Amino acid sequence: MFAILTAIAVMFGLSLARVPVVFALILGAITGGLLAGLGLQGTLDAFNGGLGKGAQIALAYGVLGAFALALARSGLPDLLAYKLITKLKGTSNQKAQNRVKYLIFSTVAIAAIFSQNVIPVHIAFIPVLIPPLLIVFNHLKLDRRLIACILTFGLVGTYMLVPVGFGAIFLNDILGQNINTFGQAYGFAITYDQIPAAMALPVFGMFIGLLIAIFFTYRKPREYKDIHIDAPSETISGKMTKAGEKPEVASFTLFMAGVAIVLTLVVQLYSDSMILAGLVGVAILSCAGIFKWNEADDVIVSGMRMMALVGFIMISAQGFAAVIEATNQVPALVEASVQWIGESKGLAAFLMLLIGLLITLGIGSSFSTVPILAIIYVPLCLQFGFSPAATIAIIGTAAALGDAGSPASDSTLGPTSGLNMDGQHDHMWDSVVPTFIHYNIPLMIFGWIAAMTL
Repeated sequence: MFAILTAIAVMFGLSLARVPVVFALILGAITGGLLAGLGLQGTLDAFNGGLGKGAQIALAYGVLGAFALALARSGLPDLLAYKLITKLKGTSNQKAQNRVKYLIFSTVAIAAIFSQNVIPVHIAFIPVLIPPLLIVFNHLKLDRRLIACILTFGLVGTYMLVPVGFGAIFLNDILGQNINTFGQAYGFAITYDQIPAAMALPVFGMFIGLLIAIFFTYRKPREYKDIHIDAPSETISGKMTKAGEKPEVASFTLFMAGVAIVLTLVVQLYSDSMILAGLVGVAILSCAGIFKWNEADDVIVSGMRMMALVGFIMISAQGFAAVIEATNQVPALVEASVQWIGESKGLAAFLMLLIGLLITLGIGSSFSTVPILAIIYVPLCLQFGFSPAATIAIIGTAAALGDAGSPASDSTLGPTSGLNMDGQHDHMWDSVVPTFIHYNIPLMIFGWIAAMTL
């Protein structure tokens, strides 16, 4: 198990030292493979073998990035920013400013929640919605670490609880299916309707962490410079909208944007394909004239480029995960922990959650962590007498732990992509560390409570 722990430590340490995350993942994987005795060639073979598993994820992100940018061409994000700035002007009254502040918090949270289920663009909406609002954040002196926490809560908490969109993939297709697959040999099975109820308590813990971030940790004003990201943006009318001018958004544009959103959701639910859903959304917006046909290539390429870094990191994370699996030390890591446990059910739940945290921190994806954990945790939970609901809570929480707080997670990379558009938001110290503190600690506590009480 030393190889796994060292690989994760190298990856996390290099990321904290601001080495690019892709390089940190590669170097961490090589370190782990060499320590596990795979040799350089064996490590590279395992790493390369895992890259293909991330290709579909990266392509989905690219297509959804194109859909998000096409939706942005309607002028909706600029219109939202304009309305918030208008509300802010002349509000020297502290109560009025507080109203605007909490309106922003609500808007950002709802957008993040809907991005997982209602409008399945995942993190692709962040680089489109957040940059126009940065000037508003600056005027209100909002701490961007708080905005990162709000975004990450909406991204992670939603798929952990609501079985629609990305939540259906995580809760049903991955968590439920793996538990039943590895429990079959022991005559153990769960039903999918048990999963949301079992995950409710851990998600409530995340909500407590969010409240702490809002009302205690990051409530003090923080100064930022007003740096204009770029000049005027073009709306559907073809006119140039300068900063401070009201964007012109036609009623037909709003209607077609709504149609694109609804049909994208329907296609995603019917086909279980983020790629197909994104393509349908882009096609509808194009046919509606949201952007001209001769601009389609530029819009799609720009949207995919916007998500390219996240896609490369997720591909690299899959290679890292493949090396972790190839070491064959995950069972040893769990077995070594069991020897320390003895007959303590409470300690068993704590260690399973802790190991899940370490593994997900390294992989950066809770979706990829479930199969690694379930093969060991299902028989382990049965051995200690945990109920089906407690088993769901342990494995689901253990996998989600570390998604918030991992430098390689799209739940932290996404917020950074929007908040750092003007170069004033550091990925590690302003996204990773705050979300790690406010979400992983409550998830550990409330996941343990769920394991002991359900």
